[in-house]
Amino acid sequence: MEKKSKNPLKSILTIVISLAFAGFFLWLALKGLDFKVIKASLAKANYLWVLFASVFGILAYWFRAVRWNLMLEPMGHKISNSNSLWSISFGYLMNLTIPRSGEVARATALYGVEKVPVDKSFGTIILERVVDLICMLGFLGLTVIFKFDAIISFYKFVTEQKAKKTKFEPNFVERLLMKIGVNDFDSFYFYLKISIGVLLILSLIVFYKYKKEKVINFGKGILQGLTSVFKLKEKGKFILYTIGIWVCYYFAAYLVCFALPETSNFTIADGFFIIVVGTLGMIVPASGGIGAFNLAMKYGFMALFISMGKSAELGGEMGLTYSFISLPLQITIMLVMGLISIPMLAKAREKAVSEKEFEN
Repeated sequence: MEKKSKNPLKSILTIVISLAFAGFFLWLALKGLDFKVIKASLAKANYLWVLFASVFGILAYWFRAVRWNLMLEPMGHKISNSNSLWSISFGYLMNLTIPRSGEVARATALYGVEKVPVDKSFGTIILERVVDLICMLGFLGLTVIFKFDAIISFYKFVTEQKAKKTKFEPNFVERLLMKIGVNDFDSFYFYLKISIGVLLILSLIVFYKYKKEKVINFGKGILQGLTSVFKLKEKGKFILYTIGIWVCYYFAAYLVCFALPETSNFTIADGFFIIVVGTLGMIVPASGGIGAFNLAMKYGFMALFISMGKSAELGGEMGLTYSFISLPLQITIMLVMGLISIPMLAKAREKAVSEKEFEN
């Protein structure tokens, strides 16, 4: 495998940007809320339910590890479930530092212990994301069917709130732009989007021109990984493990509701709504989902509470309280599993090296 040059400045910049995202969304989430209510709710929460939720969170790791083994098998790579598990855990740990870096870290970690080419394993990881998207759309469909009233109620609430704010209030950046003579912000944002799009296209063209051969070879490896799903020997197991992963995700999210008295009466359909909103929050490239997940839960619970005829403000407070339990739980699992993975992968790597030396 080729050694990749590391650019520390780029890594630091990425971390700073992701932290800025996290800080911005956290500020939006916390703005104007009563912290005393949230503090009181956290104090009276039943954390035994959080413990139950953590079991499902860890179990999802195992299902994903075993399923990854099935996906790599058609390409002639039979890996151990433990190496698969610790590679996945290491990838999630890396996501806490640099968002979306975990996929590459995971593939690289697996290469170190199983010698599976990075491009091929990365292709299966992309395939996983496609399957996850399909499952997510399934939950979205269930949400639309069973919680359509919550979506409509929240839409009406937001529309009414916007109608009250008729006066234009420029933000910090817009005030700076106004000082240099920019007043038509609709046109400014339109041309800004066009410029960014053109720059991205030009960057891709230049990159492809100078890295054409590497791009093609890497693309072939990824394609082989993507098409591995059509060569699966045990398609039934693949489907069962996929269902198992998302059932675990569902219960890891839903069971936390029972920890809070205000949300302990949430229905199974409410759980569908929560997992969809939470997943959308985690998509934002903020460190560990901090801020974005909190904001998503705030709005999600506001929608649920409004549809139940309750206060939107209370819903926002309970959404934040929920996020201050659920998100630390997810991060703790990532940290614990990820930190354990480091010595486990090192041990497996040493074993692989010693076995190779013995064969020689």
